[in-house]
Amino acid sequence: MSDDTREQDNQPSDPLIRFYRIRFRTQGQEFTASTGIEGLKRDEIVMVKTDHGLEPAVVFGPAPCVSGPGDTRKSSFEISRRPTADEENRYQNLPGHESAAFDICRELIAKHSLQMRLIWVEKFFNGSKMIFYFTADSRVDFRGLVKDLVQEFRTRVEMRQVGVRHETKMIGGLGVCGRELCCSSFMKKFDSVSIKMAKEQDLPLNPTKISGVCNRLLCCLTYEYGTYRSQRRKMPKVGRRLKLGDQICRVKRQIPLQQAIVADCGEGEDRLLKIEEWSNAEVLRGDKGGARQDTKRAESDTEHSPEHN
Repeated sequence: MSDDTREQDNQPSDPLIRFYRIRFRTQGQEFTASTGIEGLKRDEIVMVKTDHGLEPAVVFGPAPCVSGPGDTRKSSFEISRRPTADEENRYQNLPGHESAAFDICRELIAKHSLQMRLIWVEKFFNGSKMIFYFTADSRVDFRGLVKDLVQEFRTRVEMRQVGVRHETKMIGGLGVCGRELCCSSFMKKFDSVSIKMAKEQDLPLNPTKISGVCNRLLCCLTYEYGTYRSQRRKMPKVGRRLKLGDQICRVKRQIPLQQAIVADCGEGEDRLLKIEEWSNAEVLRGDKGGARQDTKRAESDTEHSPEHN
């Protein structure tokens, strides 16, 4: 299903409203759905209200609890009812129909000699429409292809071009962490990711280390970026001089998660200063060296513009 479905507020104070995680396809993305039906179990098929009618989905379990007592529970869909035996049977056969449509479309693409790569086929449960997702390096004239597809399936046909991130989201897979890809499991939109985020978290700037299956920067670089950034702002910047008793130390590196800094105190070896030490130190002002370091860091950050989808 489309992941840009508008979320709707439900009544969290109503004890009859229950929330579940659902998937419209077994390997598809999870969504939160609300319902008044009791006793829904994992892997049970339900009928869900969408903008183009009822669609069957599979229950993957109760939705997680809200994080705080004042938070409002939101859901993307509403579970209407359990399916009939005929609807359940048609849903079981739906992946087979989509797979067959995929093969037919791929043959027609070769017939028309189009420079495009078919990624996914989605067929609406009521048969009113089929969406063919593809990637291409440039614009493709697929009018002849659409005409053949309409003649073959006797329904509305939409060709939708997607980027490499959306391709990976549809195909799915496992990340370097060993878990299911974030984009294919729960992400609804792609945020901009930049190399600055990796630098802020002291990660190695090796493309193979910070790139995902799609060969773009890892989406998870955005998860902790805000925490690192806020912690660094509270700490002495690299190049600053601190006065600790009779010693003058120069900050060489920040360790945000430990709230510690590595400093050169003229003892021959770098010294690890914890927050109890550097927070009570006197910051020497007018430090041109520190100012140059700060300026250099800021210029380096602005060199890399965000990488968009």
